[in-house]
Amino acid sequence: MPQIDATADPEGFWQQMADALQSDPDITGQLSGFIGLIHPKGAIGDTILLEVPDELAREMIEHRARNAMMRALTTVQPDGPAITSFAVVVNSSLREMVSKQTPQKPSTRQPSLHALDIDPHAPAPSSTTDAAAAPQPGAAAASVTGLITADMPGTEASGTSATQPSATTSPAAPIRPSVPTVQASAPKPTAGGNGNRLNPKYTFDSFVIGASNRFAHAAAFAVAETPAKAYNPLFIYGESGLGKTHLLHAIGHYAISLFPDIRVLYVSSEEFTNDFINSIQRNEAAEFQSRYRDIDVLLIDDIQFLQGKDSTQEAFFHTFNNLHDHNKQLVITSDLPPKQLTGFQERMTSRFEWGLTTDVQAPDLETRIAILRRKAESEQMEVPGDILELIASKVSSNIRELEGTLLRVIAYASIEQKPIDFPLAQTALKDMITLADDNLVDPDTIIQTTATYFSLSVNDIVGTSRSQQIALARQIAMYICRELTSLSLPKIGQIFGNRDHTTVMYANNKISRLMQEKRNIYTQVTDISTAVKQAHR
Repeated sequence: MPQIDATADPEGFWQQMADALQSDPDITGQLSGFIGLIHPKGAIGDTILLEVPDELAREMIEHRARNAMMRALTTVQPDGPAITSFAVVVNSSLREMVSKQTPQKPSTRQPSLHALDIDPHAPAPSSTTDAAAAPQPGAAAASVTGLITADMPGTEASGTSATQPSATTSPAAPIRPSVPTVQASAPKPTAGGNGNRLNPKYTFDSFVIGASNRFAHAAAFAVAETPAKAYNPLFIYGESGLGKTHLLHAIGHYAISLFPDIRVLYVSSEEFTNDFINSIQRNEAAEFQSRYRDIDVLLIDDIQFLQGKDSTQEAFFHTFNNLHDHNKQLVITSDLPPKQLTGFQERMTSRFEWGLTTDVQAPDLETRIAILRRKAESEQMEVPGDILELIASKVSSNIRELEGTLLRVIAYASIEQKPIDFPLAQTALKDMITLADDNLVDPDTIIQTTATYFSLSVNDIVGTSRSQQIALARQIAMYICRELTSLSLPKIGQIFGNRDHTTVMYANNKISRLMQEKRNIYTQVTDISTAVKQAHR
């Protein structure tokens, strides 16, 4: 590794630190975003000065990335004075640079610029100097908030030794939101556990930002940073398959990463309804209330499915009031804005508008290409740009169908044992048409076409038979419904004999996997999809 003088070349010195941080196990995807905001300013003596645009970034780096930063210092061999500490500097002029960036990939997403409340009982950030004085006239709008040194181990106010990193250093105290204290006996969902029902795949890191969802993403990020302070409730609406559920889960994950003690619960309206009905049948009303009220953040998906369910609406009405009155965050998604929801009492829809209402729309071409690129990376596949553009130009209305089309090309290449190139993609997509933006493919057409293909009846497809042939046909029909329509999982389950949404999810995952493993399954799905699309014309 070349030697670098931090005074003469702070950028080069910081780049070596950043390279070391990339492989540090303590640097999560979220922390990587904050570290990406750092701008090296220079060096004073044995200290390198690092600028960030706001207090949030400073707090995250000093509290969460401190030990990793100190370890990174030990990897750099300076050609000049030894650098044994770093200072975090807030320079608000960097905000303009951040706001002008338009990330197309999750790894370049910049955190929004909101300050967080710090637990007053938490230990102060490690520092040897508190230099948060006001800037002098004519100076940049920056403030040095502390120096973290590498030569004073063993005290609460010191950093970890740069020459001998301590394995016993206590982690920085967590940053916590100002949320009311609840009884210890209340449910306490934890990050990564089943209690909060969060999908680990849906994070802000994996969310691709574009013009169609930028405002909704910013609002969701603000809510995760400052629960019950930014927008309460946050109501996100838009067609199915455009990222609403992704944002819900991302809010939960990010809130937990910032505030480890916060209690988050994700639930679909179908699950809420079933839970409510079961609580009545089991005489467990108190447990139901505790489950949904003794939390800090409630994320409820597809609220439109409470339409016409008066008793469930009443239960949710009181849950909403209790959470809102106790300064707890609610985030709600729907396929329609509050004013257009039918089958709801006015007192309910008016509450949906108490906070912020925002929408997500169909992505533009550039965003669709970015989404496909991200999906290809997640599948660990290298797909040429011209193929991504081909797919993006053919599918314009639905992210789910967009990603499904890419997976179909990948599956075709796997079955044919050929590299993914333009001729192969054209063959795989030869029968594709661009569906209308409102996705008017009729699920009944899909069911009828599938039944005909397998010489079955419609009743077989939507019925209760568990024979292998019928079950496979049913799962293929569910998969195609998921791919070619904007219907949600609960709605598809309802069409297929009032099945649970988890059954549809299982079918979708199973057929997606089998398409890459078995040529006959790929052929069957392709043939049925082609017939459905031709009928749609």
